[in-house]
Amino acid sequence: MNEMKGMKPLDEGRLRRLLHEQRWACLGTLDEGKPFVSWVAYVADEDGSLLLHLSRLAKHTRNLLTDGTASPTISLAISETDDGRADPQTLARITLDGVVKVVARDSAAYEAGRQRYLARLPESAMLFDFEDFSLFKLMPLAARYVEGFGSTHRLSGERLQKLLASS
Repeated sequence: MNEMKGMKPLDEGRLRRLLHEQRWACLGTLDEGKPFVSWVAYVADEDGSLLLHLSRLAKHTRNLLTDGTASPTISLAISETDDGRADPQTLARITLDGVVKVVARDSAAYEAGRQRYLARLPESAMLFDFEDFSLFKLMPLAARYVEGFGSTHRLSGERLQKLLASS
């Protein structure tokens, strides 16, 4: 997907900072065919994916696991922190659409993801000992990035993964 016509060029540095500096996002799943949005922590992984460490007790995780597909489709919305500016529409924000897969606990990918997650969110270490938590990998398929009022960009999953991985 290309940028929308008439828009300013994409500021890749600002987009990378948004994805790597934020840790809190809105996760959109389907709950019996209806939208369900909740808040989750996330960490950008070096392969261009995002890591989510979720409890199976949470409704959003149950929605993912009962989706009925091998790779449930979700949306994840991330925004710059509201700093009190007069017009919050100038805050950069992105909505990613992607597929998620559980990372097997006994895999090398799990240990690497766990280390990456804990490097960014060390207070969550004890949660990795809880049996009801699973590590999920979100692979972006597409994204809509609003860099500020009047500056919108559509990105392919491939381009977004390259931007995430190059940081």
